[in-house]
Amino acid sequence: MNRIAVLTSGGDAPGMNAAIRAVVRTAVGYGWQAFGVLQGYKGLIEGSFRHLGPRDVSGIVQLGGTMLGSARCPEFQEEHARERAIHALKEQKIDALVVIGGNGSQSGAAALNAQGFPVVGIASTIDNDLVGTEICIGVDTALNVALEAIDRLKTTAKSHHRAFLVEVMGRECGYLALMSAIAGGAEAAVIPESPTHPDQVAEVIRQAYKRGKTHAVIVVAEGAEYNAQRIQAHFAGHYHEMGFEIRTTILGHVQRGGAPGAYDRILATRLAAAATEQLHQGNHGVLLGLQQGAYVPTAYEQVAGKIKSPDPALFHLANVLAQ
Repeated sequence: MNRIAVLTSGGDAPGMNAAIRAVVRTAVGYGWQAFGVLQGYKGLIEGSFRHLGPRDVSGIVQLGGTMLGSARCPEFQEEHARERAIHALKEQKIDALVVIGGNGSQSGAAALNAQGFPVVGIASTIDNDLVGTEICIGVDTALNVALEAIDRLKTTAKSHHRAFLVEVMGRECGYLALMSAIAGGAEAAVIPESPTHPDQVAEVIRQAYKRGKTHAVIVVAEGAEYNAQRIQAHFAGHYHEMGFEIRTTILGHVQRGGAPGAYDRILATRLAAAATEQLHQGNHGVLLGLQQGAYVPTAYEQVAGKIKSPDPALFHLANVLAQ
């Protein structure tokens, strides 16, 4: 092993830069040269490489986003596109690739590895839907952003005796919505894994009002069948039946931006160091994740194309605590 490359792909997540920094510096520690791929798989196909030394990654550990850039690349699903990527890697005499990203990114990495080029993945997505890790880079920071918003909205809700629908990100996974609902003391969480009709949400709000509550907060996952806007539309003209006026706040991409918290910086650093260690040991075709306090590899065959759902017990707990 003499040269490795690192890329970030898919949606950005707070902590990606910390992972890039750790990949580069641990690689140099092994006596290797490190290269960054610009703009994810799109840049890989186009052969956009940049040599990275320890000083090139100085001062980025506290920054959100990714210094390498990222881009969606549907073309990478095609075998011919991956062949172009492998050709570009071999032209640069790269021996292995580290992919920092979420579900789609790791599926691409698994396909690349299956075509004969050594790849190791690092779990990074605020959706937290990757098999092989309990938590991904960016989740903790995104959760804290959502929680701060919920805390602020509860202040307004109490003052004006209102109910708020707060929509959080997470694509088809309800982890962020569920955990922020529990941490934020919300009345309910609406998530894709447990379909909820607006009439059920209305009943939750009515019961909160009858119990004498001065407000109600419902956290809604963007990927739920009824997102916040659809629920709000369903309520139109029927607010008086629930006791509260209803307002909707969609947090959107604000959850992905900003500086990573301490937990995400450390998680990213440890996962990246574990990834380069796997390459140093001659291993590849694995995703590095956190499991029971250890930073461990999981074979891509067990990861690619699979979606991890939140623990159903947490959904039950959220309902119990909302009483």
